[in-house]
Amino acid sequence: MGIKSFFDGLLFPRPDEQEIESGGVRRGSIDTVFLLLVLLLLTFGAVMSFSASAVYAEQFYGERTYFFKRYLLFAVLSLALTAPFVVLAKPDFWRGFGVCMYAGTLFLLVLVLLIGTVGGGAQRWLVIGPLTVQPSELAKPALVLVLALVMSKHEDKIFSAKPRGGSFRYGVLLPGGLIAAVCLLVAAEKHISGLLIIAMLGVSVMFLGGTRLRYLGIMAAAVAAAGCLLILVSSYAQVRVDTWLHIEQVDPLGSAWQTLQGLYAIGSGGLFGLGLGNGRQKHGYVSQPQNDFIFTVICEELGFLGALLMIVLFLALILRGFRIAAHAPDRFSSLAVYGISLKLALQTALNIAVVTNSMPNTGVSLPFFSSGGTFLAIQIFEMGIVLSISRYSTHKR
Repeated sequence: MGIKSFFDGLLFPRPDEQEIESGGVRRGSIDTVFLLLVLLLLTFGAVMSFSASAVYAEQFYGERTYFFKRYLLFAVLSLALTAPFVVLAKPDFWRGFGVCMYAGTLFLLVLVLLIGTVGGGAQRWLVIGPLTVQPSELAKPALVLVLALVMSKHEDKIFSAKPRGGSFRYGVLLPGGLIAAVCLLVAAEKHISGLLIIAMLGVSVMFLGGTRLRYLGIMAAAVAAAGCLLILVSSYAQVRVDTWLHIEQVDPLGSAWQTLQGLYAIGSGGLFGLGLGNGRQKHGYVSQPQNDFIFTVICEELGFLGALLMIVLFLALILRGFRIAAHAPDRFSSLAVYGISLKLALQTALNIAVVTNSMPNTGVSLPFFSSGGTFLAIQIFEMGIVLSISRYSTHKR
């Protein structure tokens, strides 16, 4: 048995014919364990959002609960808007939805380059009425859904052993083109972290969809080369990389400020932390502590045990997502849930890597915790897709 065959059997267990005939593929209740984990992370995120943001919110907005109220508002509205999709949407619905979302995301990615708002040296945001949208965040679930559709639709050709069976055309060129279209637009925004996550997500779904390993190796090398080129042509990216590589030599009051203050916060937390709300670094030291560096506040106030609890909750949610994917009713649904779960894993791991200076500071948000209403809304909607598909899971009687 080859490597691909082994992983295919492990990740996509198929019910036998008797199981399907006896009602193994069913419409039932949502996965309550997954829902409970999502609600626990949202509750944890809301508490830490208030604790991390209160000082900054009072200083700049005159109200300690400014970000906390926004968090609750977006969370409640997102849950309310997502619930009908969870209850009513069938797996086939997400196929058409993915195509529309991908097309709409490409349009927004082009639009942000033309009229987007500049912040932090990069042009990545669109202001639409009261909302500030980052199209590269929408691109992640959109790409997962459209790749899942393509890889499942052409499954036979991708796995074909014939010289001209279509494995390269449908397993590399077609999905690779879909990934490249998004990556090129995100690269034009000089959004290295977004480019990294999107490329890694795309390659992961291609691997799960059956693309041969030698092709994936070539693609990974191309992505790495593109990332290096982006750094070489972007002074903004070069400063971030130089700060990461030589943080002990960089001006501690300049580009190294946020990273160093975050590390001080993590180190001062100890085993049990200083206590919820008692963090010191959020008092003007870690800039915007409610955003990408909120993990440092968790470490300082709740200590190693609090940070470990957060990581365990994320790990449990990701593994539960993998379980739902393994028992999804069809290959498209399975790939979609695997992709969304991997996106959650990548986003969490990269955020922790950034704030611990294990990689350059590239602005990676922490799911369920970092401030940002539309980011939270997208995250909740992604969880809704998983819960929707979980209602049609296969099971042994």
